[in-house]
Amino acid sequence: MNSFRQFSRLFIPLGLIILIVLIGIIGFCLIEGYSVFDAFYMTVITVATVGFQEIQPLSDQGRLFTIFLIITSFGTFAYAVTSISKYVVDGELNQYFKNFKVSAAIDKLENHVIICGYGRNGRQASHVLKKHDTRFVVVEQKKDVVTSINHKYSDLVLDGDATQDDVLIKAGITRAKALITTLPIDADNLFIVLTARTLNPKLIIISRASEDNSDKKLKLAGADNVIMPDKIGGAHMASLVEKPDIMEFVDYITGQGGDNIRLEEIEFSSLANSFTNKTIRELQVRDKSGANIIGFKIANGEYIINPSPDTKITHDAKLFVLGTTDQIKKLKELLV
Repeated sequence: MNSFRQFSRLFIPLGLIILIVLIGIIGFCLIEGYSVFDAFYMTVITVATVGFQEIQPLSDQGRLFTIFLIITSFGTFAYAVTSISKYVVDGELNQYFKNFKVSAAIDKLENHVIICGYGRNGRQASHVLKKHDTRFVVVEQKKDVVTSINHKYSDLVLDGDATQDDVLIKAGITRAKALITTLPIDADNLFIVLTARTLNPKLIIISRASEDNSDKKLKLAGADNVIMPDKIGGAHMASLVEKPDIMEFVDYITGQGGDNIRLEEIEFSSLANSFTNKTIRELQVRDKSGANIIGFKIANGEYIINPSPDTKITHDAKLFVLGTTDQIKKLKELLV
Protein backbone atom coordinates (compact mmCIF):
# COMPACT_ATOMS: atom_id res chain seq x y z
CA MET A 1 0.00 0.00 0.00
CA ASN A 2 2.84 2.44 0.83
CA SER A 3 4.51 1.68 -2.49
CA PHE A 4 1.22 2.36 -4.30
CA ARG A 5 0.89 5.75 -2.61
CA GLN A 6 4.47 6.64 -3.53
CA PHE A 7 3.79 5.49 -7.09
CA SER A 8 0.60 7.55 -7.38
CA ARG A 9 2.22 10.72 -5.97
CA LEU A 10 4.71 10.67 -8.83
CA PHE A 11 2.77 9.30 -11.77
CA ILE A 12 -0.58 11.06 -11.29
CA PRO A 13 1.07 14.51 -11.80
CA LEU A 14 3.02 13.11 -14.77
CA GLY A 15 -0.21 11.73 -16.19
CA LEU A 16 -1.89 15.12 -15.89
CA ILE A 17 0.97 16.81 -17.79
CA ILE A 18 0.80 14.19 -20.54
CA LEU A 19 -3.00 14.61 -20.75
CA ILE A 20 -2.69 18.41 -21.12
CA VAL A 21 -0.07 18.02 -23.86
CA LEU A 22 -2.21 15.49 -25.75
CA ILE A 23 -5.27 17.77 -25.59
CA GLY A 24 -3.18 20.68 -26.90
CA ILE A 25 -1.66 18.65 -29.75
CA ILE A 26 -5.03 17.28 -30.86
CA GLY A 27 -6.69 20.69 -30.62
CA PHE A 28 -4.05 22.59 -32.65
CA CYS A 29 -3.90 19.82 -35.23
CA LEU A 30 -7.67 19.80 -35.78
CA ILE A 31 -8.34 23.52 -35.54
CA GLU A 32 -5.23 25.03 -37.16
CA GLY A 33 -4.04 22.09 -39.24
CA TYR A 34 -0.60 22.07 -37.58
CA SER A 35 1.76 19.17 -37.88
CA VAL A 36 2.18 17.07 -34.72
CA PHE A 37 5.55 18.67 -33.96
CA ASP A 38 4.26 22.23 -34.48
CA ALA A 39 1.19 21.45 -32.35
CA PHE A 40 3.46 20.05 -29.61
CA TYR A 41 5.60 23.23 -29.74
CA MET A 42 2.54 25.48 -29.52
CA THR A 43 1.13 23.48 -26.63
CA VAL A 44 4.36 23.70 -24.63
CA ILE A 45 4.83 27.46 -25.07
CA THR A 46 1.14 28.05 -24.29
CA VAL A 47 1.03 25.94 -21.13
CA ALA A 48 4.42 27.24 -19.94
CA THR A 49 3.29 30.86 -20.62
CA VAL A 50 6.73 31.82 -21.90
CA GLY A 51 5.32 34.44 -24.29
CA PHE A 52 6.90 33.23 -27.53
CA GLN A 53 5.21 34.15 -30.80
CA GLU A 54 2.85 31.74 -32.55
CA ILE A 55 4.13 29.69 -35.46
CA GLN A 56 1.53 31.39 -37.62
CA PRO A 57 -1.38 33.75 -36.88
CA LEU A 58 -4.21 31.91 -35.17
CA SER A 59 -7.79 31.84 -36.35
CA ASP A 60 -10.58 32.93 -34.02
CA GLN A 61 -11.26 29.29 -33.18
CA GLY A 62 -7.53 28.79 -32.53
CA ARG A 63 -7.42 31.79 -30.20
CA LEU A 64 -10.46 30.52 -28.28
CA PHE A 65 -8.82 27.09 -27.93
CA THR A 66 -5.59 28.73 -26.75
CA ILE A 67 -7.50 30.71 -24.11
CA PHE A 68 -9.24 27.51 -23.00
CA LEU A 69 -5.90 25.67 -22.85
CA ILE A 70 -4.26 28.44 -20.77
CA ILE A 71 -7.15 28.68 -18.30
CA THR A 72 -7.59 24.93 -17.80
CA SER A 73 -3.92 24.01 -17.78
CA PHE A 74 -2.35 26.79 -15.72
CA GLY A 75 -3.38 25.50 -12.29
CA THR A 76 -3.05 21.85 -13.27
CA PHE A 77 0.42 22.34 -14.73
CA ALA A 78 1.59 24.30 -11.66
CA TYR A 79 0.23 21.57 -9.35
CA ALA A 80 1.94 18.82 -11.35
CA VAL A 81 5.31 20.57 -11.43
CA THR A 82 5.11 21.39 -7.70
CA SER A 83 4.17 17.78 -6.81
CA ILE A 84 6.99 16.28 -8.87
CA SER A 85 9.53 18.76 -7.48
CA LYS A 86 8.41 18.05 -3.89
CA TYR A 87 8.59 14.30 -4.55
CA VAL A 88 12.20 14.61 -5.71
CA VAL A 89 13.33 17.16 -3.10
CA ASP A 90 11.81 15.20 -0.18
CA GLY A 91 13.73 12.11 -1.21
CA GLU A 92 10.62 10.05 -1.92
CA LEU A 93 11.87 9.22 -5.40
CA ASN A 94 15.08 7.79 -3.93
CA GLN A 95 13.01 5.89 -1.35
CA TYR A 96 10.83 4.44 -4.11
CA PHE A 97 13.85 3.14 -6.02
CA LYS A 98 15.39 1.87 -2.76
CA ASN A 99 12.23 -0.10 -1.99
CA PHE A 100 12.22 -1.45 -5.53
CA LYS A 101 15.86 -2.54 -5.13
CA VAL A 102 15.11 -4.26 -1.80
CA SER A 103 12.12 -6.09 -3.27
CA ALA A 104 14.17 -7.26 -6.24
CA ALA A 105 16.94 -8.55 -3.92
CA ILE A 106 14.46 -10.39 -1.69
CA ASP A 107 12.76 -12.00 -4.70
CA LYS A 108 16.06 -13.77 -5.45
CA LEU A 109 16.39 -15.26 -1.95
CA GLU A 110 15.60 -18.85 -0.99
CA ASN A 111 16.00 -20.69 2.33
CA HIS A 112 16.54 -17.41 4.14
CA VAL A 113 15.39 -16.30 7.59
CA ILE A 114 12.81 -13.60 8.31
CA ILE A 115 13.24 -11.57 11.51
CA CYS A 116 10.11 -9.69 12.59
CA GLY A 117 11.08 -6.80 14.84
CA TYR A 118 14.54 -5.32 15.35
CA GLY A 119 14.57 -4.70 19.08
CA ARG A 120 17.11 -6.21 21.47
CA ASN A 121 16.16 -9.80 20.63
CA GLY A 122 15.89 -9.24 16.89
CA ARG A 123 19.22 -7.45 16.83
CA GLN A 124 20.92 -10.31 18.70
CA ALA A 125 19.35 -12.90 16.37
CA SER A 126 20.62 -11.03 13.33
CA HIS A 127 24.08 -10.80 14.89
CA VAL A 128 24.31 -14.59 15.28
CA LEU A 129 22.89 -15.27 11.82
CA LYS A 130 25.37 -12.84 10.33
CA LYS A 131 28.27 -14.66 12.00
CA HIS A 132 27.09 -17.89 10.37
CA ASP A 133 26.73 -16.15 7.00
CA THR A 134 22.99 -16.88 6.90
CA ARG A 135 20.93 -14.55 4.71
CA PHE A 136 18.02 -12.90 6.48
CA VAL A 137 15.37 -10.24 5.95
CA VAL A 138 14.43 -7.81 8.73
CA VAL A 139 10.84 -6.56 8.92
CA GLU A 140 10.56 -3.46 11.12
CA GLN A 141 7.77 -0.89 11.40
CA LYS A 142 9.59 1.94 13.18
CA LYS A 143 11.23 4.18 10.60
CA ASP A 144 13.93 5.47 12.97
CA VAL A 145 14.99 1.88 13.67
CA VAL A 146 15.01 1.04 9.95
CA THR A 147 17.28 3.96 9.13
CA SER A 148 19.66 3.02 11.96
CA ILE A 149 20.19 -0.57 10.77
CA ASN A 150 23.74 -0.96 9.51
CA HIS A 151 24.58 -4.67 9.43
CA LYS A 152 25.98 -6.95 6.75
CA TYR A 153 22.59 -7.40 5.09
CA SER A 154 21.27 -3.88 5.66
CA ASP A 155 20.07 -3.87 2.06
CA LEU A 156 17.46 -6.49 3.04
CA VAL A 157 15.31 -4.47 5.43
CA LEU A 158 11.57 -4.04 4.89
CA ASP A 159 9.80 -1.03 6.35
CA GLY A 160 6.41 -2.49 7.22
CA ASP A 161 4.05 -4.15 9.68
CA ALA A 162 4.89 -7.86 10.03
CA THR A 163 1.32 -8.65 11.10
CA GLN A 164 0.17 -7.87 7.55
CA ASP A 165 0.05 -10.78 5.10
CA ASP A 166 1.34 -8.76 2.15
CA VAL A 167 4.43 -7.67 4.11
CA LEU A 168 5.35 -11.27 4.97
CA ILE A 169 4.78 -12.32 1.37
CA LYS A 170 7.00 -9.45 0.25
CA ALA A 171 9.66 -10.75 2.67
CA GLY A 172 9.59 -14.06 0.78
CA ILE A 173 7.91 -16.18 3.44
CA THR A 174 6.88 -18.85 0.93
CA ARG A 175 10.57 -19.43 0.09
CA ALA A 176 12.03 -18.90 3.57
CA LYS A 177 13.32 -21.69 5.81
CA ALA A 178 12.63 -19.99 9.14
CA LEU A 179 10.90 -17.05 10.78
CA ILE A 180 11.85 -15.37 14.06
CA THR A 181 9.27 -13.04 15.56
CA THR A 182 10.50 -10.87 18.44
CA LEU A 183 7.75 -8.26 18.84
CA PRO A 184 7.17 -7.07 22.43
CA ILE A 185 3.41 -7.78 22.34
CA ASP A 186 2.48 -11.47 22.50
CA ALA A 187 -0.77 -10.93 20.56
CA ASP A 188 1.20 -9.57 17.60
CA ASN A 189 3.58 -12.53 17.70
CA LEU A 190 0.60 -14.90 17.85
CA PHE A 191 -0.94 -13.28 14.79
CA ILE A 192 2.35 -13.51 12.88
CA VAL A 193 2.77 -17.18 13.81
CA LEU A 194 -0.75 -18.02 12.61
CA THR A 195 -0.23 -16.17 9.33
CA ALA A 196 3.24 -17.60 8.73
CA ARG A 197 2.14 -21.17 9.40
CA THR A 198 -0.74 -20.74 6.94
CA LEU A 199 1.46 -19.26 4.22
CA ASN A 200 4.27 -21.80 4.63
CA PRO A 201 3.43 -25.04 6.49
CA LYS A 202 7.07 -26.24 6.34
CA LEU A 203 8.49 -23.08 7.90
CA ILE A 204 10.51 -23.25 11.13
CA ILE A 205 8.94 -20.65 13.43
CA ILE A 206 10.63 -19.27 16.54
CA SER A 207 8.62 -16.81 18.63
CA ARG A 208 9.26 -14.61 21.61
CA ALA A 209 6.80 -14.59 24.52
CA SER A 210 6.51 -12.29 27.52
CA GLU A 211 3.58 -13.68 29.50
CA ASP A 212 3.74 -17.09 31.22
CA ASN A 213 0.67 -18.50 29.45
CA SER A 214 1.55 -17.20 25.98
CA ASP A 215 4.03 -19.96 25.16
CA LYS A 216 1.30 -22.64 25.00
CA LYS A 217 -0.89 -20.48 22.77
CA LEU A 218 1.98 -19.73 20.42
CA LYS A 219 2.82 -23.42 20.08
CA LEU A 220 -0.83 -24.22 19.39
CA ALA A 221 -0.78 -21.51 16.72
CA GLY A 222 2.14 -23.22 14.99
CA ALA A 223 5.38 -22.05 16.60
CA ASP A 224 8.08 -24.73 16.72
CA ASN A 225 9.85 -23.08 19.65
CA VAL A 226 8.87 -20.30 22.02
CA ILE A 227 11.53 -18.30 23.86
CA MET A 228 10.83 -16.27 27.00
CA PRO A 229 13.83 -13.91 27.30
CA ASP A 230 13.19 -12.87 30.89
CA LYS A 231 12.89 -16.45 32.14
CA ILE A 232 15.89 -17.65 30.15
CA GLY A 233 17.95 -14.64 31.22
CA GLY A 234 17.25 -15.25 34.90
CA ALA A 235 18.00 -18.97 34.63
CA HIS A 236 21.20 -18.22 32.74
CA MET A 237 22.40 -15.79 35.39
CA ALA A 238 21.66 -18.32 38.14
CA SER A 239 23.57 -21.00 36.23
CA LEU A 240 26.53 -18.66 35.93
CA VAL A 241 26.63 -18.55 39.72
CA GLU A 242 26.51 -22.33 40.14
CA LYS A 243 28.65 -23.42 37.20
CA PRO A 244 30.16 -20.36 35.52
CA ASP A 245 32.84 -22.09 33.45
CA ILE A 246 30.39 -24.56 31.92
CA MET A 247 27.93 -21.82 30.97
CA GLU A 248 30.67 -19.68 29.47
CA PHE A 249 31.85 -22.69 27.47
CA VAL A 250 28.32 -23.34 26.20
CA ASP A 251 27.99 -19.67 25.19
CA TYR A 252 31.35 -19.88 23.46
CA ILE A 253 30.51 -22.87 21.28
CA THR A 254 26.98 -21.71 20.44
CA GLY A 255 28.08 -18.50 18.80
CA GLN A 256 28.03 -16.03 21.68
CA GLY A 257 31.81 -16.09 22.08
CA GLY A 258 34.58 -16.48 19.54
CA ASP A 259 34.15 -16.91 15.82
CA ASN A 260 36.55 -19.85 15.49
CA ILE A 261 34.54 -22.47 17.43
CA ARG A 262 31.33 -23.80 15.91
CA LEU A 263 28.68 -26.30 16.88
CA GLU A 264 26.93 -27.54 13.75
CA GLU A 265 24.18 -30.03 12.96
CA ILE A 266 24.37 -32.24 9.88
CA GLU A 267 21.19 -33.90 8.65
CA PHE A 268 20.94 -37.34 7.11
CA SER A 269 19.39 -35.90 3.97
CA SER A 270 22.47 -33.75 3.33
CA LEU A 271 24.95 -36.65 3.50
CA ALA A 272 26.44 -38.07 0.33
CA ASN A 273 25.07 -41.52 -0.61
CA SER A 274 28.40 -43.17 0.16
CA PHE A 275 28.13 -42.13 3.84
CA THR A 276 24.54 -43.13 4.60
CA ASN A 277 23.76 -46.15 6.82
CA LYS A 278 27.33 -46.24 8.12
CA THR A 279 28.55 -46.13 11.70
CA ILE A 280 30.28 -43.12 13.22
CA ARG A 281 33.50 -45.14 13.27
CA GLU A 282 33.24 -45.72 9.50
CA LEU A 283 32.71 -42.01 8.86
CA GLN A 284 36.14 -41.27 10.42
CA VAL A 285 35.05 -37.74 11.20
CA ARG A 286 37.87 -36.90 13.62
CA ASP A 287 40.61 -38.56 11.55
CA LYS A 288 39.62 -36.82 8.32
CA SER A 289 38.59 -33.37 9.59
CA GLY A 290 39.60 -32.99 13.25
CA ALA A 291 36.00 -32.28 14.30
CA ASN A 292 34.12 -34.34 16.92
CA ILE A 293 30.62 -35.81 16.94
CA ILE A 294 29.32 -34.89 20.40
CA GLY A 295 25.63 -35.69 19.95
CA PHE A 296 23.12 -37.58 17.89
CA LYS A 297 19.38 -37.30 17.35
CA ILE A 298 17.37 -40.21 15.98
CA ALA A 299 14.11 -40.07 14.04
CA ASN A 300 11.79 -40.31 17.07
CA GLY A 301 13.39 -37.22 18.62
CA GLU A 302 15.54 -39.02 21.18
CA TYR A 303 18.95 -37.46 21.86
CA ILE A 304 22.09 -39.51 22.34
CA ILE A 305 24.92 -37.66 24.06
CA ASN A 306 28.48 -38.66 23.20
CA PRO A 307 27.39 -41.55 20.92
CA SER A 308 29.57 -44.63 20.63
CA PRO A 309 31.62 -45.24 17.46
CA ASP A 310 29.28 -48.14 16.57
CA THR A 311 26.21 -45.87 16.33
CA LYS A 312 24.74 -46.15 12.82
CA ILE A 313 23.56 -43.09 10.89
CA THR A 314 19.92 -43.89 10.15
CA HIS A 315 17.22 -42.14 8.17
CA ASP A 316 16.08 -38.72 9.51
CA ALA A 317 19.00 -38.64 11.94
CA LYS A 318 21.08 -35.61 12.84
CA LEU A 319 24.69 -35.33 13.88
CA PHE A 320 25.90 -32.60 16.24
CA VAL A 321 29.50 -31.78 15.44
CA LEU A 322 31.93 -29.56 17.37
CA GLY A 323 35.06 -28.09 15.83
CA THR A 324 36.81 -25.03 14.54
CA THR A 325 35.52 -23.17 11.52
CA ASP A 326 38.11 -24.83 9.27
CA GLN A 327 37.37 -28.28 10.69
CA ILE A 328 33.62 -27.91 10.13
CA LYS A 329 34.21 -26.66 6.62
CA LYS A 330 36.48 -29.61 5.83
CA LEU A 331 33.96 -32.03 7.33
CA LYS A 332 31.12 -30.70 5.18
CA GLU A 333 33.31 -31.03 2.09
CA LEU A 334 33.92 -34.69 2.99
CA LEU A 335 30.37 -35.73 3.93
CA VAL A 336 28.04 -33.52 1.95
